[in-house]
Amino acid sequence: MSLETLLPLVLLGALLGLDVVSFPQAMVSRPIAAATLAGLVMGAPASGLMVGAALELIALDTLPFGASRYPEWGSAAVVGGALFANQPTGRAGAMTLAVLGSLATAWIGGGSMVALRRVNARRARAARERVDAGSWPAVRQLMLGGIALDLLRGGAITAAALLLFVPIMQATLGSWTLAPDVSRAAAVTMLASVAVAACWNLFHPSHTAKWLFAGGLAAGLLLLVLR
Repeated sequence: MSLETLLPLVLLGALLGLDVVSFPQAMVSRPIAAATLAGLVMGAPASGLMVGAALELIALDTLPFGASRYPEWGSAAVVGGALFANQPTGRAGAMTLAVLGSLATAWIGGGSMVALRRVNARRARAARERVDAGSWPAVRQLMLGGIALDLLRGGAITAAALLLFVPIMQATLGSWTLAPDVSRAAAVTMLASVAVAACWNLFHPSHTAKWLFAGGLAAGLLLLVLR
């Protein structure tokens, strides 16, 4: 991957990592959007969309609010979309390895968000007296500093993941023996099973939500049949 391609992806990963929690929380960091944008940067938006849809099946169970720990999908989806779009269309194992690379990045990214929260907590304690005194510059410094650190965090995670996984993926695909259809089917089956469990966790407590989900699923299948 050339530097001209890597830099836009790192910038995209930084911005979408920022969108997860800090700003603006516009849902552009959802995997189906983030991976598609990464594919667009690589000149293959359809490949990015495929990986983003697969990752979205896992991310359905992620509710990013409060102080809970969760995967950081913004930067991770950029990595997954870029890894898959970097390979020829239909290459055996490409989707499976792109998803695995994205999952590893999401897990590491989640840990980096926890570390950043601790840094921000230390910064807030250091500025507590100024904040208690009503100092707007102190508050502004804390807010802008936190946003800047999160931007750097997302960019660093994206750059490190791409530099690590691109050569690993190239080496692994060179010895991949499963047929493309088989490897894709296995990956989608596992992802779909995770999505079913996520949907059950989200919808089973509410009787109304079950019917709304069933109605939406039926409408989607009908449109697919009539297409």
